[in-house]
Amino acid sequence: MSCTSMPITHYVVNIKATRTQYLRGMNNQATNKDQSVGASKRPEFWQVQIKTTQLAALTDIAFFFIFYVLDSPILAWFNIISVAMYVSAYYAIKRRNNKLAVILIFTEVLVHAAIGVVLIGWNSGFHYYLLIFIPALCLSSSRRNAIFALTLLFAYYVTLSMLSWSSNPIQPINAVALNFVHVFNLSVVFSLFSYLSFFYLGTVKKAQKKLHKMATTDPLTTLYNRRHLNVLADIEVERAKRYKNAFCVMLIDIDHFKTINDNHGHEVGDKVLVCVADILIAKMREKDIIARWGGEEFLIILPSLSSNEARISAERVQAELADYNWNAALGFDLQTTMSAGISHYKEKEDLNAAIARADHALYRSKANGRNRIEIEELDAENKARA
Repeated sequence: MSCTSMPITHYVVNIKATRTQYLRGMNNQATNKDQSVGASKRPEFWQVQIKTTQLAALTDIAFFFIFYVLDSPILAWFNIISVAMYVSAYYAIKRRNNKLAVILIFTEVLVHAAIGVVLIGWNSGFHYYLLIFIPALCLSSSRRNAIFALTLLFAYYVTLSMLSWSSNPIQPINAVALNFVHVFNLSVVFSLFSYLSFFYLGTVKKAQKKLHKMATTDPLTTLYNRRHLNVLADIEVERAKRYKNAFCVMLIDIDHFKTINDNHGHEVGDKVLVCVADILIAKMREKDIIARWGGEEFLIILPSLSSNEARISAERVQAELADYNWNAALGFDLQTTMSAGISHYKEKEDLNAAIARADHALYRSKANGRNRIEIEELDAENKARA
């Protein structure tokens, strides 16, 4: 769908892309409903696990060369097995086989830590890797399951520690090499904790932004939805009370929209809504608050404008709609008009009262033949003075 001007075209393309992504996301959610519960409930956690498998595999490759040089062949070649396990866990998560991935990751770390402690001693620092499980268990399990798993992990950790007290390493390495391995393991664990914490935080923030957008915008037009418009309007009301700076409320309705849906189908109706939303964005001021109010209605809060100035804004939209190239946008000509009602917020009144007066003005524009802009009638006192 193309539009008559470059800014409008660009915005409509963005709207289409956003709407397509939203619909695809809904379809994917339905498709994956019967798949892994963990992935659907905690997608950010599993993104972190993907990153963990990648970093852990690179670390084990480094370990292979380190222990090969230190003449500890068992540990050297076990790291090759570890790399294979992490690669398998990576693809398991990609395929949403999260249970298998968890088994592979936990098995590798538990066995690797035990082998490291038994072969070259507690001071090698392999036990530090067990600590990475603590946040993983807390984030991926219910509280009851997490407490149970943490208890088992603590028991395993203490057992390894006690084992190191009562037995000597099977393949000890010299003190310098042991100190190097200890510092290396400590550095890796510290770096992993730090990196994955920042990665998880960033992932969660992205998810929060996505959820916020879904909660505050209309998925079709990407304008604010009715609920969020009420929140922003309340802020505007408080600002008007504090600074004595009133605003206008404008309700716009697409004329004969039901006929468009009946004659051309809802897909065309959706495209019309998208294009009208695009026109509103292009012709209204940046600080105007625009929302899809419901169906084919749009509500706009216009700060610091009088009723006549708000009418001028509505006329800009009306003129753009009249000249709109529907043939380019839809593939056929379409005569579309709009009706608008405008009210001016009165000090200390409830916002709903201003919206109701704009709605009454919109009703009059419809009753008077449509394709009109009506401003709220003067109250009785002003009428008497007139």
